[in-house]
Amino acid sequence: MQELQSRWLTWANFLRERNLEEITITLLEAAGPFKILAAQLLYAGMPLLEIFTPSKSIWFEMANLLEDNQHSRSFVAYLRGEVE
Repeated sequence: MQELQSRWLTWANFLRERNLEEITITLLEAAGPFKILAAQLLYAGMPLLEIFTPSKSIWFEMANLLEDNQHSRSFVAYLRGEVE
């Protein structure tokens, strides 16, 4: 869980620096079933995505976030500052 919180902090900082926080929240809340499709595309594209980031775990965690509604809601709450 500690590693996940650390990853979320990294993602949140990346989004804040680029002013993408609100659009990310909106997309995660509104995408519904499309999140599952996006997760499957990430799983299928992982070999290609590893060219950009050597760590497979980053892409796996992102796909898991999209696939799991509770996980998505928790990340949205984290982005809003409702959870530490």
